[in-house]
Amino acid sequence: MSGFEDIREQMEVIGADGVHLGTVDRIEGDRIKLTKADSGEGSHEGHHHFISRGLVADVEGNQVRLSANADVAVTFEEEESGN
Repeated sequence: MSGFEDIREQMEVIGADGVHLGTVDRIEGDRIKLTKADSGEGSHEGHHHFISRGLVADVEGNQVRLSANADVAVTFEEEESGN
């Protein structure tokens, strides 16, 4: 079991239910910045999204597991403005 400081670029971010939520672009402060490729559709497309450190439950292998299911975790995502 590892912590937030073990998160690296290109790791998969999954919800507590095992559903893919995104891919780590990089860490910015206390947030995980997801790649634009995982930004969603419609008005969310083409924007970076961020996951708060507080949602990270575990880091194991090449996966970051969140404490919330994927469908709930997306409601906590922050969207980068201007990019």
